Amino acid sequence: MLSELHTLRDKVTGLTDSAVASVDGILIASDTDEVRPDVLAALAAAALGLGKSTGKEVGMGELREVVTRCQSGHIVVYAIADSALLVILGDEGLDVARLHLESRPAVVRLRETLSA
Repeated sequence: MLSELHTLRDKVTGLTDSAVASVDGILIASDTDEVRPDVLAALAAAALGLGKSTGKEVGMGELREVVTRCQSGHIVVYAIADSALLVILGDEGLDVARLHLESRPAVVRLRETLSA
C-alpha cells in the first residue's frame, strides 16, 4: 500500500501527502511529511461521509470523490469500495487532471489489496 502512495507522489506534480484510511477514520497507511496522518484520516472520513450523504440525497448515485480547493492547495478524497478511502493533499501547483488519471487505477489496486 505504501508503495502505491509513493508512486502517486512520484507521478503527480504538486502532490504533497497521502493516506489510506477506513471509512470510520482509522489510519491504514500514510505517506505524509508535516501532516498528522491520524488526524488526516479522521477528517477525510468525515468529508467522505458528507459527500456520500449529499450524493445520495440529491440522487446522483455512488460517490467517487470529494475535491476541496483551499487557498493554498487541494484536498481530494477518493472512495475505495465501501470500507476505505484514499486522501490526497496537494499544493497550489497540484496537477488535478493528472491526479485523477493516476488515482483511479490506484484506487482499484488499493481495493484489491484491501480485499486480499
